[in-house]
Amino acid sequence: MKKRKRRENVTQQNQCRFCRAKTEYVDYKDTDVLGKLLTHRGKIFSRKRSGNCASCQRKVKLAIKRSRFMGLLPFTS
Repeated sequence: MKKRKRRENVTQQNQCRFCRAKTEYVDYKDTDVLGKLLTHRGKIFSRKRSGNCASCQRKVKLAIKRSRFMGLLPFTS
């Protein structure tokens, strides 16, 4: 039986977007980035869907809630 060769050029992203960018603080005023992490109904995407690590997901959650409270992002659409 012939063994399949594994593609060596395929690289997986092991870090979330915020860890790769080395951001320590997710800004609640950055609605463009936060808007990408919301569904069309205004719900926050899960870690599995967004690709965030646990600590960055908590930072994103806090930033989205602050942004909603300040009126920058809608609670629902």
